[in-house]
Amino acid sequence: MLRVSCIFCELMDTRAARWVADREQAVAFLPLVEDEFAAGHTLVVSRAHAIGVHDADEPDVLAVASLAREVARAAITALGASGVVVLNASGPDSGQTVPHLHFHVVPRWDDDEETLPWLRQRSGHRPAGRPEALLSAALRP
Repeated sequence: MLRVSCIFCELMDTRAARWVADREQAVAFLPLVEDEFAAGHTLVVSRAHAIGVHDADEPDVLAVASLAREVARAAITALGASGVVVLNASGPDSGQTVPHLHFHVVPRWDDDEETLPWLRQRSGHRPAGRPEALLSAALRP
């Protein structure tokens, strides 16, 4: 299968990762040790290449979300985590470092000092209009 130039696509093709799960539409593996937020931090990645949730096909988003749920449950049962943080960044201004649909599943324990490793600053952007009205209008069929 011909893939675009993408580190996640390359990892899936070469199998060069610390694999956790391999499903038909999604896979899970650990990031590089130096990039881990916690022991068991897992990347859940769509097999199909898409930048993020905004441009991926619905079955691919559902497959990644489903596998993220499985990994979250495994982090609690197998690692003894008391919770997980599931993170996704989609698009160039989101902080996304690999432009391929993926979720981070980060186990957390009661003695962890910080629960959210991203988004320490609030955005100052203000849209022209009430956000709830704009979003609601965009979501109407």
